[in-house]
Amino acid sequence: MSLVADLYRGGPNAGMTEFQEKQRLQHETFMHKELEKLLTTAKTPEVEISRKDFEGFKKLFHNFLQAKGPSVDWAKIQRPPEDSIQPYEKIKLKGLPADVASSLNKLAVLKLNGGLGTSMGCKGPKSLISVRSENTFLDLTVQQIEHLNKTYNADVPLVLMNSFNTDEDTNKILQKYTHHGVKIHTFNQSRYPRINKESLLPVATNIGLTGENAEAWYPPGHGDIYASFYNSGLLDKLIAEGKEYIFVSNIDNLGATVDLHILNHLMSQPSGKRCEFVMEVTDKTRADVKGGTLTQFDGKLRLLEIAQVPKAHVDEFKSVSKFKIFNTNNLWINLPAIKRLHEQNAMDMEIIVNPKTLDGGLNVIQLETAVGAAMKSFDNALGINVPRSRFLPVKTSSDLLLVMSNLYSMEAGSLTMSPKREFTTTPHVKLGSSFTKVQDFLKRFESIPDMLELDHLTVSGDVTFGKQVTLKEVLLYQR
Repeated sequence: MSLVADLYRGGPNAGMTEFQEKQRLQHETFMHKELEKLLTTAKTPEVEISRKDFEGFKKLFHNFLQAKGPSVDWAKIQRPPEDSIQPYEKIKLKGLPADVASSLNKLAVLKLNGGLGTSMGCKGPKSLISVRSENTFLDLTVQQIEHLNKTYNADVPLVLMNSFNTDEDTNKILQKYTHHGVKIHTFNQSRYPRINKESLLPVATNIGLTGENAEAWYPPGHGDIYASFYNSGLLDKLIAEGKEYIFVSNIDNLGATVDLHILNHLMSQPSGKRCEFVMEVTDKTRADVKGGTLTQFDGKLRLLEIAQVPKAHVDEFKSVSKFKIFNTNNLWINLPAIKRLHEQNAMDMEIIVNPKTLDGGLNVIQLETAVGAAMKSFDNALGINVPRSRFLPVKTSSDLLLVMSNLYSMEAGSLTMSPKREFTTTPHVKLGSSFTKVQDFLKRFESIPDMLELDHLTVSGDVTFGKQVTLKEVLLYQR
């Protein structure tokens, strides 16, 4: 049995023995020594950045050693109170204030931009993949905010949280937006060392990213946003500029646009009862059964992920009848609250232990956190049940086929479902492995057919569709 399993088996609630406690302290001591060694290999400009990263990693590693395991106490899981998840329609009924600009001027938009396009067969940042009319995810984001700023004469900045994988390529491309009406800021999320599963020590031999260390480092999930945002100095800068809230979302979610009704709801709260955290949730379908959901746990609204669910209750977690909503990862977070919680070391997030096997066969673990997991640390947290249209992620070429089609119309970077479609639901599309890479997908679909009446489509096998292909012809290849 691995050390990871031993440590989980002997957590604090399992009656930690003196031996296990000594073992934990030993692991922590050895880890600190190895991190200090790695710092000695850093060049002067890198030392302070790496030291801050390692301080965050040490906290995560300490909590990992103390953890009792990935599962929650299922008996304590309760449905959230009705008033803790508001229907969007109720929020919208309030209408909008006469001066929308004053609310917008207290907002910044943050896109999670740490991911690569490798799962879709592309090199470089995923945000630079073309998704609609030659526009990339990043193009569409900039167009949306530029339109907002022009329409309301506002000053909403765009913030990109990059990773060491995406930072250089992203910053090169940002030059093309110089004359757009959007201020763009970037900061890097932390760089943490992958841990040998057996020794619980870093696999890195120096601070570098090349050669034998090419696979030794990882960006530790989007829960790192709080620490890296604070450490970058950008959090303080935005607060000094009068910004109060940040709207956070995945850059590949094309439905995650600034919603003026949610913003107005936040701004119209009494100052003493200000909602510090809003999570947009939406109704589950059979395609979303693995998505995180909101529960009541120890009197707090809490995000529950499938990885935390005891095996005996996974089917219950997946039930659409019991857990009816899931997290879209569209979040509205109060900036001064982030600063307060970080400085008080009060940001409580569960650790995600992500096992990986490196190219050489070495088994490692990555310690990660999720941005939504901190919800329980904020005051007056709220869920808002939004329309499905606010969740339009592009993870695969199947998703790409939908957003490139006439199912959606595009205006100022925003996609909306065509009013010509009779159904409000999105078709279920599943393309085979020969379509996985974007390059192959584009070769096989020389044109995108009319999809207004499509319900579901599954295409497998090696097939190419010509320039004037119709939906009827595509359906002939349905499997």
